[in-house]
Amino acid sequence: MRVLLTGNEGYIGTLLVPLLWARNHEVVGLDSGLFRECTLKAIRPIEKTIRKDVRDVEARDLDGIDAVIHLAGLSNDPLGNLHPRYTHEINHAASVRLAELAKRAGIRRFLYASTCSVYGAAGDDMLDEDSAFNPVTPYAESKARAENDLRRLADRTFCPVYLRAATAYGVSPLLRFDLAVNNLVAWAVTTGQVYLKSLGTSWRPLVHIEDIALAYITLLHAPEAKVHNQAFNIGRTEENYRIRDVAELVRQTVPDTSIEFAPDASPDLRNYRVSCDRIAREVPEYRPHWSVAQGVAEVYRGILEWGLHRDDFEGPRYNRIAYLEQLLAQGRVGDDLRWVAPADAAAD
Repeated sequence: MRVLLTGNEGYIGTLLVPLLWARNHEVVGLDSGLFRECTLKAIRPIEKTIRKDVRDVEARDLDGIDAVIHLAGLSNDPLGNLHPRYTHEINHAASVRLAELAKRAGIRRFLYASTCSVYGAAGDDMLDEDSAFNPVTPYAESKARAENDLRRLADRTFCPVYLRAATAYGVSPLLRFDLAVNNLVAWAVTTGQVYLKSLGTSWRPLVHIEDIALAYITLLHAPEAKVHNQAFNIGRTEENYRIRDVAELVRQTVPDTSIEFAPDASPDLRNYRVSCDRIAREVPEYRPHWSVAQGVAEVYRGILEWGLHRDDFEGPRYNRIAYLEQLLAQGRVGDDLRWVAPADAAAD
């Protein structure tokens, strides 16, 4: 199978590429290269990466493609808040346009990277895929809008699938520390403080990025009748945590640390618990295996191995919003978040 993977050089994409290769798929990447300088370790290049903003995809980019895995986008709430207009342009409008082009090209399966953030401010009830959306950020709203519009494209010729990933954590060649688990561990290792920027009372489902990548592989191959126009919460139902409980796990893992709250710590509006029973029931081939405790230990070991300091994880290299603000300040990208000069003029 020839798979177009957008965002192939991202936090999840860099782990997904080898899994696709291992199953003898040909991978065509599509990535603007916005975060190429944020790598922790070398990324094995794929034969072809189309250097293009997802907003600029053309029909010819889909020639010979059998399936699309669409990861590309502004990938979290802080980035979405930085430029709400372009968050919707990239995460919503460009995603729908890509799907329309894929459908016209006769591509049946389209896997869309949605998020459990669409549930937003939901309280303590356990939510499943039929629960109402209640997004509280531009990022989550853009994902909810995209899902709604993609559903209208589904028919007997086009099979969209929506992967609502829990909040990610774990080690990747394109490491990120602007994620709850990774950030708490980084603070603990480098400062001795498990530093909470909120009161830590909110619920959040959590999932390792390897288990997210595995979900894409599994849903790419699942019988169409099981997945057609379906949303799946990605993770394990038992891996819902209050953030303060994650902080305690970190304190127990990293020696000589204590839990500290930021002076302006306040409740987080994002508060949701999700059931991942649908994917376990409908696609039992999917077997996620990571726990948050294991992920905390993995990130802890990694930080020690790499010799990272606070400036590394709070600075632009591993913090997406800090890096994007740096690119804007340097004039390397414009206000529309496109390169002023293309990262690469031609495909690799």
